[in-house]
Amino acid sequence: MIIDVLDDLRVESCELDDLVAPLDDWGVPTPAEGWTIGHQIAHLAWTDRASLLAVTDPAGFTAGLSGYDEHTVDNAAAEGARRPDLLAHWRAGREQLAEALCAVPAGEKLVWFGPKMSPVSMATARLMETWAHGQDVADALGVTREPSERLRHVAHIGVRTIPFSFLVNGLAPPTDPVRVELASPAGGTWTWGPEDAENRITGQGLDFCLLVTQRRHRDDVDVTAVGPVAEEWLPIAQAFAGPPGGGRAKS
Repeated sequence: MIIDVLDDLRVESCELDDLVAPLDDWGVPTPAEGWTIGHQIAHLAWTDRASLLAVTDPAGFTAGLSGYDEHTVDNAAAEGARRPDLLAHWRAGREQLAEALCAVPAGEKLVWFGPKMSPVSMATARLMETWAHGQDVADALGVTREPSERLRHVAHIGVRTIPFSFLVNGLAPPTDPVRVELASPAGGTWTWGPEDAENRITGQGLDFCLLVTQRRHRDDVDVTAVGPVAEEWLPIAQAFAGPPGGGRAKS
């Protein structure tokens, strides 16, 4: 399964690469406040390198955690955006990470900023981030991307992080299950959770992914919540690690 996810990650990365490689100016502002296209790519490169360290030197990664604070991500993105070799740096790092993830023994868990994760989960998280930051780049360039079945990986993380979304907002994780049914780009249906759950989320797979990565406002997506847990969750949905995101303004 790790090979399948890494193949999808490579395709996702290459599509974003195709958007940015021809650009003469990476200083174009993106919807993320204060972040240019260069910041977006630098962040992906930095996170790939952090992931690589977690795989190849878990002790070194853990030791470095004490140096991270609320400014680390922004500072790393700003520093990386100034690199003249940023494109090559990003390309090399993502390939090195893919090779390292393939070599992780079956069943081994990897250290990370939050709970330990499997190689498949780490690769899936990298795909989610690549797609999400790629959306910021596409929006900055006025490009409409064609949604693909790879979005199922993003949606999966969105569903799996329901408890985290509550915790990071200072709320108790729900005990009632949530049923999620999404229309896939290919015309099928993606589902999670028990069919008879009282709490239900339905809508378009693309819109759900835009919501859980906080690339669109709750009112601007075709996603419906039924039940108290579902209704409370959607406004705070967060597929990425870290503190609660600020989300995007309503269009």
